[in-house]
Amino acid sequence: MRYIDLRSDTVTMPTEEMRKAMAEAEVGDDVYEDDPTVNRLQELAAEMVGKEAALFVPSGTFGNQLCVLTHTLRGDEVILGKDCHIVLHEVGSAAVIAGVQLRTLDSNNGMLDPAQVEAAIRPEDDIHYPNTGLICVENAHGLGTAIPVDNLRAIKEIGEKNGIPVHMDGARIFNAAVALGVDAKEIAACADSVMFCLSKGLAAPVGSMVAGTKEFIEKARKNRKLMGGGMRQAGVLAAAGIIALEKMTKRLHVDHENASYLADQLSRIPGVNVKANRLDINMVFFEMGPDVIPEQKLIDYFLKNGIKISGPEDGEWRFVSNVNVTREDIDFVVEKFRECLGIE
Repeated sequence: MRYIDLRSDTVTMPTEEMRKAMAEAEVGDDVYEDDPTVNRLQELAAEMVGKEAALFVPSGTFGNQLCVLTHTLRGDEVILGKDCHIVLHEVGSAAVIAGVQLRTLDSNNGMLDPAQVEAAIRPEDDIHYPNTGLICVENAHGLGTAIPVDNLRAIKEIGEKNGIPVHMDGARIFNAAVALGVDAKEIAACADSVMFCLSKGLAAPVGSMVAGTKEFIEKARKNRKLMGGGMRQAGVLAAAGIIALEKMTKRLHVDHENASYLADQLSRIPGVNVKANRLDINMVFFEMGPDVIPEQKLIDYFLKNGIKISGPEDGEWRFVSNVNVTREDIDFVVEKFRECLGIE
């Protein structure tokens, strides 16, 4: 049975072209840097975000934590938004792996205030304070927003002024580029290192990239081995990643358009409050009280009709469009939504 899966864009399936490329990939031992397909992917990834070098890693969380580890020393403090992925959805791994503490700031739908970032930097002349070792930003943000380049650039300048590197969780950096109408290089230029996913909206089955200077990537390569991320004949996976970057980045606007359409249709349903100020990318957030419908009733009704969704988090539901969800699928979802609520 085919399901319409709105839980995330992580559920995307590799294309037939990806599967064929994976089956035919030329491979070697990537720990020895001998895998030609991985090497080609890394060169392409670095070029697409305007960095000197890039490194293939198993996942986005792995990539973020690898960068935190590579930038910092144990006991350092990292400044970042309290609603970012590194804080909320990476199992507290910054404390476990890098041995750092997180200094979290409020954000405006994912956008940090540069003045607050600068104020959070610890003075170096007081032995009681930890050292501020890193600033982290996220774009596109998991709240569904694309952060303006001017904001990111201001934070990067603060980091440079204070000798503090900036890392960007750019899991969906190409979504952000589409939403902002800029090249991904312009966004990535606002950080010393950037992580971005090949899965999610780009539909590769596995993998993310970390990009930065050659010196940083060489250090990260050793730390990748330390973290258990050294992969051998990884060209089988990298082959799909190449197609993800060369082709799937060019169709992300379709997912954004479908998300906007879905948001418009949901907003017409009584009791559904769509977060219209967070519709920059392929995510639709909305609130719906239990008086409208019990959470589990909607989840179960959808599943019975071939639709997969997640329950609300902190009172908000999230539907995510992706390459495997068509405009016709969205119409069907809205039809079943209204049907479940007993609305004509």
